Amino acid sequence: MRDVALWRRLSAEFLGSAFLAAIVIGSGIAAQRLSPGNTGLQLLENAASTAAGLYAVILMFGAVSGGHFNPIVSFVDAVFGGLSWSDAVAYLPAQVAGCVAGAIVANVMFSRAAIELSTKHRASPAHFLSEIIATLGLLLVIFALARSGRSNSTPAAVGAYIGAAYFFTSSTSFANPAITVGRSLSDTFAGIAPSSVPSFVAAQILGGLVAVGFIWVLYPSMTAAQARRVLLPHGKIDSSPREHRVDPEEILP
Repeated sequence: MRDVALWRRLSAEFLGSAFLAAIVIGSGIAAQRLSPGNTGLQLLENAASTAAGLYAVILMFGAVSGGHFNPIVSFVDAVFGGLSWSDAVAYLPAQVAGCVAGAIVANVMFSRAAIELSTKHRASPAHFLSEIIATLGLLLVIFALARSGRSNSTPAAVGAYIGAAYFFTSSTSFANPAITVGRSLSDTFAGIAPSSVPSFVAAQILGGLVAVGFIWVLYPSMTAAQARRVLLPHGKIDSSPREHRVDPEEILP
């Protein structure tokens, strides 16, 4: 076994975050153009593209860095020992820079200005609560699967959850400070006004803190080895392929 170098993991987090932002914003622009005046259909198109794209992007980069693309996921993972605190701190700028880069690419792909500040205000008490719930649910999905030895299902589960949360939350489930910053740089269907960003980020951090409490309650025997499977097993590369076997003791809390 050998560790994956930090610079490789940061590269994976940057690229994965860039793809995520490009998918979210690009599909939002496309939906706005393909279905003008039909907000419900635009949201459906945006949600479906995001859910499918997120699934693929986690598979692309998850084995290298864990496929977090989200500072809240990284720091909660550090709480449970799956990621060192220094690595979580290093992941954050890579994730934010990746989402900014992805937003710029999405804008340019659709012949818009590379950077344009969004005018879509989203800050309200309902949105604040929605972001807490969206972030809490995302983390519970991720850590429940890691604890039960089912991390291979995480990419699909995360994509499905985010796709559903586009509709059951009034905020359309950003649940990620990095993508929130990226989406503020596109004045399109998927955008968020910069003035709304602090409220969303605060709600996401609060959702992460609430999730830590629930994870401790639901899975008190969560180990660092299990946390290292968030979102996919990562951090080491095994030079000799072997069959993965789940320890029966890891299935239940």
